[in-house]
Amino acid sequence: MTAMNTIFLLLSIQAALGAFDNLWHHELQARLPQRSSARYELSLHAAREAIYGVVFVGLAWFEWRGAFAAVLAGLLLIEVGITLADFLEEDRTRRLPPFERVLHTVLTISYGLFLGLVAPVLWAWGQQPSAMVLAPHGWVSWLFTAYAIGVWAWSVRNTLAAIRLYRTAPPAPQPSALHARSLQPQPATLVTGATGFVGSALVADLVRDGQRVIVLTRDALQARASFGPGVWVVDTLDAIPSETTIDAVVNLAGARVLGMPWTQARRHQLLASRVDTAVAVVSLMRRLHKAPRVLVSASAVGFYGASPNASMEPLDESAPPRPGEFQSDLCAAIEHEARRAEALGVRVVRMRFGVVLGRGGGAYPMQALSARLGLGAVLGHGRQPAPWVHLADAVGLVRFAMGHPHLQGPVNAVAPEAATQARFAQALAASFGRRAWLRIPELPLRVLLGEMSSLLLEGQNPVPSAALARGYRFLHPRLSCALEDLAGMERSEEGMAPGKYESK
Repeated sequence: MTAMNTIFLLLSIQAALGAFDNLWHHELQARLPQRSSARYELSLHAAREAIYGVVFVGLAWFEWRGAFAAVLAGLLLIEVGITLADFLEEDRTRRLPPFERVLHTVLTISYGLFLGLVAPVLWAWGQQPSAMVLAPHGWVSWLFTAYAIGVWAWSVRNTLAAIRLYRTAPPAPQPSALHARSLQPQPATLVTGATGFVGSALVADLVRDGQRVIVLTRDALQARASFGPGVWVVDTLDAIPSETTIDAVVNLAGARVLGMPWTQARRHQLLASRVDTAVAVVSLMRRLHKAPRVLVSASAVGFYGASPNASMEPLDESAPPRPGEFQSDLCAAIEHEARRAEALGVRVVRMRFGVVLGRGGGAYPMQALSARLGLGAVLGHGRQPAPWVHLADAVGLVRFAMGHPHLQGPVNAVAPEAATQARFAQALAASFGRRAWLRIPELPLRVLLGEMSSLLLEGQNPVPSAALARGYRFLHPRLSCALEDLAGMERSEEGMAPGKYESK
């Protein structure tokens, strides 16, 4: 009994560490279910989780005697093989952060200790006549049944995600096509922040159009696995020769603003991740033999700041910033560095994004999950503006800015239909046939999030005056239709082109 107690303790540690690894690293950090390059890794995870479910239930309720002991031993050895394959796949497709590597090492050691303890038990069971003998362990058996239900549910979830990614993965370019492209080089589009939510959608759209794309990323492994051999991946702009012909640059780089509280260190990270890249992009432009035609630089509607008394009064691109507010100062600093490219004769478009809504990332997936579970909530008084734009239009506006020679300066990348936060919450819940009946008071959010709570509790109502004036036509101008599309209640986004425009 002492050996089994130790085995259950090790398995509990394994379950807790594995759950943390899944949620923190695989979901929040690497966003594996949204990455086409992670489909094989997700398949491995699904198989491993299915085996863990069998092990949890099997050891908690039964003694596996005779031939059944060999079956259980075989499952445990298969798990070892899956883990080794997972290690190889991770090294091929992405760069693991140090903490994830440490956690994987601890999980491996823990599993090795478990195998060392369970081996004698299986050997003893194997000497007996073949049978599955019921041998419950009180409350421990029920606890491990709950573990099993959890990992089986996660296995099904990862299986479905892997199937979806296999179905939607872009076809690999034919070697002949790549050879022809190398013989006839064309001007390239340089995209920074390309492995992010909007960036990955933009790169996929450019590749579908047969355009030559250069990607700057910190994780070259992930980018090469995601985009394939048809995209040139660099981890530093110094790797781009001066004679390279770059027609357009799209700078989307930057750490996620909504996340950890805005401590002094966090503010420095947010600023440096954007400004340093903008400085490097302009330095590259100076070094190139021929400067690019256009720079599309990502900013945000936070440029206009926010205040507790924010109203639904429309703000066009001529509205001023609010110095002293961090989100406004951050956007102003980004735009200031981007405008330095104008001295080189480059047309600069400063794209001020609202909240981008899409299935593959950003804020929408977690909001949609809450709404689907009936946990949609109004934040504070709910009257604060909630500027938004569908992912298809976010990509469409970038492509529009790249191709429209008369568009320059600031552009509000938001949908024409304004919405308050309360209306957004209700419309999101309605897209799943639910109601947003919860209300989260303002005070707890301000205490927990500090100044970052202004992103949720305050706002501004920018309007896309510049884009509309130049003829951009939104695919998803209305909130209810956009949310229904994302919820799958209307036709799929697959095959839909970015927003159309007419030149004026």
